[in-house]
Amino acid sequence: MQTLYQWDFRGGPTAAVPAILDEIMAEFGAGIEDTADYIKATLEGVIERRADIDALIREYAPSWPMEDMSLVDRNILRTGVYELKFAENIPPKVAINEAIELAKSYGGPSSGKFVNGILGAMYNDMIRGGEIKPNDDKENQPAAAG
Repeated sequence: MQTLYQWDFRGGPTAAVPAILDEIMAEFGAGIEDTADYIKATLEGVIERRADIDALIREYAPSWPMEDMSLVDRNILRTGVYELKFAENIPPKVAINEAIELAKSYGGPSSGKFVNGILGAMYNDMIRGGEIKPNDDKENQPAAAG
């Protein structure tokens, strides 16, 4: 999230992303080495699909222009939309929940509700459109012992 924040704050120069990520991982990455590949893949995916992701955010938040959103909310939404729509092996409700928790922790007082409203509406439309089934989240969970 910090890498996306800095990237967006600097005006989005894609060439700067590896250096930003390396800097952040060197400073804060101790103990999360096992998730470095996931972090890098998510970051690359968000940046690669930025136009599609931003279009979806605009569609689901028509009263909130992207440039008026806080950098934190905007990049939490970008990550959440990427995980919900484009990433594989991430249960939809997990993607939404992670985004909401990040928004509550790092955003403003209403950020959690804002993120929940947008991603929740997108999730419901994905169910209605047949992109996902309501029980897709259960498919990635361990079976209960019986």
